[in-house]
Amino acid sequence: MTLRVERDGAAGVAVVTLDRERRHNAIDLATAAELAAVWRRFRFEDEVRAVVLTGAGTAAFCTGIDRGALVPQPGSPYSVDDPLVAIGPKANDLWKPVIAAVNGMACGGAFYLLGEAEFIVSSSSATYFDPHTAYGMVSAYEAVYMAQRMPFGEAARMSLMGTAERLSARRAYEIGLVSELAEPGELLGAALRAAGTLAGFPTEAVQGTVRALWSAKQAALQQALAQAPALIALGNLPPDRQADLFAARPPGREFRLR
Repeated sequence: MTLRVERDGAAGVAVVTLDRERRHNAIDLATAAELAAVWRRFRFEDEVRAVVLTGAGTAAFCTGIDRGALVPQPGSPYSVDDPLVAIGPKANDLWKPVIAAVNGMACGGAFYLLGEAEFIVSSSSATYFDPHTAYGMVSAYEAVYMAQRMPFGEAARMSLMGTAERLSARRAYEIGLVSELAEPGELLGAALRAAGTLAGFPTEAVQGTVRALWSAKQAALQQALAQAPALIALGNLPPDRQADLFAARPPGREFRLR
């Protein structure tokens, strides 16, 4: 298993941990399937009234799709199979509140998860960035999710600047992407406190409020996401040219933190 799920029945809170620390919690096909399954399972577990989502270790919350994952694609230019499209709670019809506890790097496909969390509690040492453009790839789903959660100029800058810049936790807090900062050792505790509060309220009222909040933006979100497959098909370099760009970038290359 590549997810760790822990339940505190007394508190009504579950903690879901991406458990691939040595791969910076990157998501392979098995992890994608496990995420979809756990969100759908929580729909039927009345004792789970709020969820905290985090990553194992301190280096990364999630670094998106695992580069080693083999994703077969249909031959039609009108179709793109995206293995991350159903990894979030809302994509699986879960309307219980989900709080993301972000430790370390959150980049690329991590935004599928952050985009469907109610709010983000961040380690003060976390960083946020979107590497797609640096590797000849269109940031489509990621950019759409972040444009829903950040001022447009900030979402545009992060989506376009690729690996050249990373958004600091402090800056993410200043622009409203992050709702609370915590010291690294206190991150999970801070997220659990918020989740415990939500789990202690009448659950029908909490879930109704979650639905109301998402209804405020869901129509525009779905219209934007519908454009993503075509934009990816048109704008992505062929896989071999993407691989060349990855190979040409040495590990630990300098980036600007802002």
